[in-house]
Amino acid sequence: MRFIVATFMFVASLFPVGALADDAQGKITNIDADNSTITLDDGKVYKLPGEFDLSVIEEGMKVTLMFDVVDKERFITDIEETQE
Repeated sequence: MRFIVATFMFVASLFPVGALADDAQGKITNIDADNSTITLDDGKVYKLPGEFDLSVIEEGMKVTLMFDVVDKERFITDIEETQE
């Protein structure tokens, strides 16, 4: 049984992790509707989910983002307005 578990763990370690979850807070400095992205005041660009209603966000809004990193791109999974 130990051999099976050890073999499974070894094989699983050979495959890279495809996505890493993270979060960020900041002020929206740019909204690019053509590319479905927003930029925060830290200068990082985040990709909005498909079919996102851009009317609910605006430049200058403070937000908290949850996002996944896939191939060095940040894909937003959740966005909330922050009251500070």
